[in-house]
Amino acid sequence: MTRHPEHWPALDYASWADTLATLHLWTQMVGKVRLAHEPWLNHSWHVPLYVSARGLTTSLVNGAGTPFEIEFDFAESHLLLRTADGGRGGFALEPMSVAAFHANLISELRAIGLDSSFDGRPNEIAGAVPFAEDVSHAAYDAAEVRRWWRAILSIERVFKRFRTGFTGKASPVHFFWGSFDLAVTRFSGRKAPLHPGGVPELPDAVAREAYDREVSSAGFWPGDAQNPQAAFYSYAYPAPDGFGEADVRPGEARFSKELGEWLLPYDAVRSAEHPEEALMRFLEDSFEAAAGLAGWDRDQQCELGRPRRPRASTARSG
Repeated sequence: MTRHPEHWPALDYASWADTLATLHLWTQMVGKVRLAHEPWLNHSWHVPLYVSARGLTTSLVNGAGTPFEIEFDFAESHLLLRTADGGRGGFALEPMSVAAFHANLISELRAIGLDSSFDGRPNEIAGAVPFAEDVSHAAYDAAEVRRWWRAILSIERVFKRFRTGFTGKASPVHFFWGSFDLAVTRFSGRKAPLHPGGVPELPDAVAREAYDREVSSAGFWPGDAQNPQAAFYSYAYPAPDGFGEADVRPGEARFSKELGEWLLPYDAVRSAEHPEEALMRFLEDSFEAAAGLAGWDRDQQCELGRPRRPRASTARSG
């Protein structure tokens, strides 16, 4: 697909930094509702949100009671709660404090008969205060959120196609509300060294379970105060020798020794003549560096999937 402003909108961190900080905490609350109801799944796959045609969704949550779903409708600026037995609730997404969002969410959960208890502290944010006490984060610019969501729609499409090029264990393309990033991860099948933990406001046991297998992971992150630029990333755990010196395209890709991962500015992709091709090149090159240097089983790689065309079987007869 060639470059199109609607598909790849400009994202200026400074113009929506306050909204981003608020939305990050809002998504954490909705994610924690899902976390409170779902049984633990390997690598915290029961935790994320998913990109939807309207924004972000928990997908169907099968808790102890009636199945339900919570969705951020960024197109209409509304939070929606729906249950399988017809219950409906929600409220407008507009400037309000994190504490007010917390109160509204609990009220709506109770109104449609759902358990409203969930962990009240943010994760992966150093120094964060409990949701019910946070009145400092209260910005919401709907237009800026929609720009980010439009970008996420295009990015998710590329990530999903990239995922089809691997027959081994791979995560869904999902949105981790803890770090506020869209990610997709491939696994070699081998055990990894014990993760050191140390992620702010995250139990070490969670980080260690998430990284108990060797991975190559890629994603998209909108930036923060320390790194105020939307960017794609790719890392390996454990990182093989020479990973940071690999040949990773396009030319704007750079290895961050501080973060231990490859970075590609979002602007480099959106300004490319063919943004999807530029992003796919980054994903494939960085994975090739991780898998090649670490000696992954290369039989797990395959050609990218196409609609209505089964992958050719490589099974041996006899």
